[in-house]
Amino acid sequence: MKTIIHKADSRGFADHGWLKANHTFSFANYYDAERMHFGVLRVLNDDIIAPEMGFGEHPHDNMEIITIPLEGSIEHKDSMGNSSVIKAGEIQVMSAGTGVFHSEFNASKSEELNLFQIWVFTDNKNAEPRYDQQSLKDLEKKDELFQILSPNEGDEGVWIYQNAWFSMGNLSAGWHGEYKIKLPDNGIYLMVIEGEVDVNGVQLNKRDGMGISETDKIEITCMKDSKILIMDIPMH
Repeated sequence: MKTIIHKADSRGFADHGWLKANHTFSFANYYDAERMHFGVLRVLNDDIIAPEMGFGEHPHDNMEIITIPLEGSIEHKDSMGNSSVIKAGEIQVMSAGTGVFHSEFNASKSEELNLFQIWVFTDNKNAEPRYDQQSLKDLEKKDELFQILSPNEGDEGVWIYQNAWFSMGNLSAGWHGEYKIKLPDNGIYLMVIEGEVDVNGVQLNKRDGMGISETDKIEITCMKDSKILIMDIPMH
């Protein structure tokens, strides 16, 4: 088993006034040759965006882009004709494929927006761009790991062009369980959204991340009430 630990305070940080961004992997002006990606996971940004502020229209291509608002709401518009608001408790996915332009703004005039934006390398180059969003409320199970993303259209949660599965857990202090990796060549990147957990004997706190590969499962114990995100992804 191989592991890599990214403590919350080791992430790249940028304060643009309207945007406070934490980068787990190299992004924009933050560069670390040792933190370019983990398997096909290219970007894991933890952004806080001021009211009514955001990212103007900009392009993407051949990337799977997943947005998970943690607090607040994000207004999305794109060149496919989609115009929507994604709220905390929902997940959005955009397969950029051959190319798409979009904009993202805090939908609130008074409250900050906190979100994860995640980029995953696609396994279907130059596909037709696509968009989806879904509420997690019907998927959520207290004190269980529940799937929010997969490679399979029609499965629980949204889907992307990659052999990746994302799960979340809203777990009580004292909870113990395991997560079995879906494919032999996949690894896991686990992010602690809130709380304190022990993963295979390693203590992780709020916004700590851990990459695990060359194993078939992980053991998780919650030291406090915790919320976690598990990304089960190809390593190559």
